[in-house]
Amino acid sequence: MNNPTKNVAAALALALSLSACATFSRTPPAGTPLAEVTAKLGKPDAVYPDPAGGQVLEYRGQPMSQYQHMARIGADGRLVSYDQVLTSENFAKVQPGRWMKDDILRNFGRPAEVGHARATGFEVWSYRYKQDGVWDSFMNIYFNGRGEVHHMDNTPDPLLDDRSKGV
Repeated sequence: MNNPTKNVAAALALALSLSACATFSRTPPAGTPLAEVTAKLGKPDAVYPDPAGGQVLEYRGQPMSQYQHMARIGADGRLVSYDQVLTSENFAKVQPGRWMKDDILRNFGRPAEVGHARATGFEVWSYRYKQDGVWDSFMNIYFNGRGEVHHMDNTPDPLLDDRSKGV
């Protein structure tokens, strides 16, 4: 027997899976010239110079999404990589005492929120992300007065994580 509800659900599932494929096919392969990268991905939300030459293009998902994509363009003007950068693995690469605000911007783009820690006076940049691909979290990066990373901590996202409700 033909069930219209099942047909609609199947059609919806197919449409969602095809739209996911379209998103991945939008990603240009490494080696693509900058003009083609921006033609496929659109105008970046920010562009950061890379000290090694080239540039980093930010495709912003913050403040409400848990992703941020960065396209790294080499000194030759071609795409080196295009990645979702807000991951536990990438945050683990940050080196307090060595990384500065510019390093954070080049690696993660602009944060979801900027604040200040009252007790220390540190500036705090918070990135909304899925910790270990599971938990709705904030990665908080604390900067001292010189703009260098002092320390980091991870907290539940107060908007998305139920552990923060009623606190």
